Amino acid sequence: MLTDIIKAFFVGGAICAVVQLLIDYTRLTPARILTGAVVAGVLLSAVGVYGPLAEFAGAGATVPLTGFGHLLAEGVRKAVREDGLIGVFTGGLTAASGGIAAALIAGLTAAAIFPQKDKN
Repeated sequence: MLTDIIKAFFVGGAICAVVQLLIDYTRLTPARILTGAVVAGVLLSAVGVYGPLAEFAGAGATVPLTGFGHLLAEGVRKAVREDGLIGVFTGGLTAASGGIAAALIAGLTAAAIFPQKDKN
C-alpha cells in the first residue's frame, strides 16, 4: 500500500507541476491550460500511453484533469465498440456521468450551505 501511495504522489505531483509551470511561465490563460490538460489526457490515451500510466500510478494519474480526458477517451472507445458510431456521442458522457453528478451535488450542497452575498 505504501508503494501505491508513493507512486500516486510522484506521478500526480509531476502532472500538477507541469501544469503549474505552464501557468507560471506562459501567457496562456488558466482556462486554456486546464482545457489543454484534458485534451492531453485524451491524446495520450488515444496513443496508448495513459492507460498503463493510470494502472501504474492509480489516483495519481486519474485524479488530475489529464485523467478526466483519459476517462472520456476510454468511455468513447468502449461505447464505439459496443454501440457503433453513436458511441462517439454517448460514450464520454456515460463514462463520466458519476463524477459529473457528484460535482453537481457537491456544488449545490455548498451553495445551499454557504449562500452568496452581495459585494456592496
